[in-house]
Parts: sequence; structure tokens; C-alpha cells
Amino acid sequence: QVQLVESGGELVQAGGSLRLSCAASGRTTSPYAMGWFHQAPGKERDVVAAISWTGGNTWYADSVKGRFTISRDNANKTVSLRMNNLTPEDTVVYYCDADASYCIVIDLRDYRYWGQGTQVTVSS
Repeated sequence: QVQLVESGGELVQAGGSLRLSCAASGRTTSPYAMGWFHQAPGKERDVVAAISWTGGNTWYADSVKGRFTISRDNANKTVSLRMNNLTPEDTVVYYCDADASYCIVIDLRDYRYWGQGTQVTVSS
């Protein structure tokens, strides 16, 4: 089992920036891919960013490409999501997820673990 705890979500004005963090614990000795997904009210969950075990491979949804940056620190077992130029459309709950994989994982159905989420609210 891998436990994930997100932090960093808060209220920010449009055009502002946030940095979300996710701390992993539990069975983290094996390689694991990580990512972030969000779920807007009444909509399905969508992966917004993903990163491989080494950090050498990243992927972004078109809606965040150029604005969000995912990174990880395996020594501290954390993954971060830097969010720039936020818009009200980015107002959702963001979840960190992980799966026992060396390679990047993009399909949300392949992620085995996820956290409780952190709310990001962007005011206009």
C-alpha cells in the first residue's frame, strides 16, 4: 500500500500561481510512477500531469501544457505540481496518484493509489 497526502491548495486570483505537493509513504521502495488528476463537479476525473519514476519523462494534458510543471524528489518521496497563470477554469480538487511502474502512467484507470485531494480555487 502507498499512502498519498496532498497539500498546497488554496484561494488565488486569476493569473496567480500555486505549488501543490504530494507526500508518499508506505510501500515506496519499489519504483512508482506518479501524477496529478482533477475532477470538476459533475465531470469525470482527468489526468493533468504525469511523471515517470526517474522524472525523465513527463506528460501534460493540453489544457495545462505550458502552464503546469510536474516534478518529483524521490529522496523525499514527494511530487509537486507548479501551476502558473491560473484561470477560474482551474478551480477543482486536485488529486495525487501513484502506481507501481517505472514508466510514465497516463491512463487514470492504471493508477492504483490516490490521495484525498486538495482544493484549488481561482477567483476572477
